[in-house]
Amino acid sequence: MAKKKQQQLTITLVKSPIGYTKRQKNTVRALGLRRMNQSVSHEDTPVIRGMIDKVGHLVRVEEK
Repeated sequence: MAKKKQQQLTITLVKSPIGYTKRQKNTVRALGLRRMNQSVSHEDTPVIRGMIDKVGHLVRVEEK
């Protein structure tokens, strides 16, 4: 059976997590973001979507 190709998400850090809770800072780090305007690509999964929901005010998401 052929695997379905997962949709990719490009996540960019647009606001600094300084001044936010440690939990939000850790979520940004877990997404692989370290610097402002850095972008990472992840597969569109419920886990990644949940992380984005928690720090949506700090990141910009684009679907590929």
